[in-house]
Amino acid sequence: MDTSIRRRIPDPSCSLRTCLFVAVAAAALLGRGARAETPMDYLWTHGPSADPVTRLTWGLTAISLLVIVIIAGLVLFACLHRRPPDAVPEAPGRLPVGPEAGGLPWITIGVGISTLVLFGSTVWTIRALAAVASPERAALAIDVIAHQWWWEVRYPGAAPGEQIVTANEIHIPANEPVHVRLESVDVIHSFWIPKLAGKTDLIPGQINHAWLQAVEPGTYQGICGEFCGPQHAHMMLRVVAEDQAHFDAWRKQQSEQAAPADQTSATQGRTVFLSHCIKCHTIRGTPADHGDGPDLTHLMSRQTIAAGMLPNSTAALAGWVADAQGIKPGARMPTMHLSPEELRTVVAYLQTLH
Repeated sequence: MDTSIRRRIPDPSCSLRTCLFVAVAAAALLGRGARAETPMDYLWTHGPSADPVTRLTWGLTAISLLVIVIIAGLVLFACLHRRPPDAVPEAPGRLPVGPEAGGLPWITIGVGISTLVLFGSTVWTIRALAAVASPERAALAIDVIAHQWWWEVRYPGAAPGEQIVTANEIHIPANEPVHVRLESVDVIHSFWIPKLAGKTDLIPGQINHAWLQAVEPGTYQGICGEFCGPQHAHMMLRVVAEDQAHFDAWRKQQSEQAAPADQTSATQGRTVFLSHCIKCHTIRGTPADHGDGPDLTHLMSRQTIAAGMLPNSTAALAGWVADAQGIKPGARMPTMHLSPEELRTVVAYLQTLH
């Protein structure tokens, strides 16, 4: 067969992957699951760990604009009302050289006003930094560990078995301060929830601290604020603030082990999962107990997958399991060479993990 014709014939083995990519793209475009309720706008914040800095930002912006307007007005006034003295008759075109009278008071007034404004701005800045440094108390303490390119979130329990581990989604009680302990396992990252708090770097070998408080329930988008590799822009996370009753219910549910698969396809998918994915993922209550990848015990309780890239839907989950590298090149999850039937059963099993 002519090689040019052969090249135009599609490879049948690619049809499944093509269909999955189309499904993932449609889910990403049409699904609302990958979009938070509040966009990443740091000029309108919703928490006391960010509000003082926001007010400072607006205040200094207003002062800067006022200074520009005043200076521009003075320059315009001088240009319109200042008339050059008559030229010296003996030397046409030349202006007399000599000191101008009455200029020193203007300099004194300008320096005095500038000093007061700069001193006030300095005091305001120091007070804002002190206000966001740390809360007076913390209703909850959590650990956030950055990986290339996803977020591990740990809720310490009274006993080792009571610890909750999830990924890319932080649940907090609304209107309560939450202390966040930050660390990185590979490179420098930056923890940033624009609506709730400023940036705090996560540096390998060092523990940093931040805090969050959402004044009202909602879903707040976050992202890594420090370039950390090719998929830096796809390292997102969410903060879900909810009332105390809903938060307590979520925490209780997350502390439970995964429910056993009760359907034939899910049971088959569990077998495939344990033969292919056990080295990287944890599902409590099963032999899968490795922490290199995200804990999947309650995967379906999360709004997104792939660190916020995709909504947690059937199509997106199938595409991610089939070929994570095609969606997020460089991610630590390898391409899974599963047959169509194996992929179907694995997705069916994962969807039982509520």
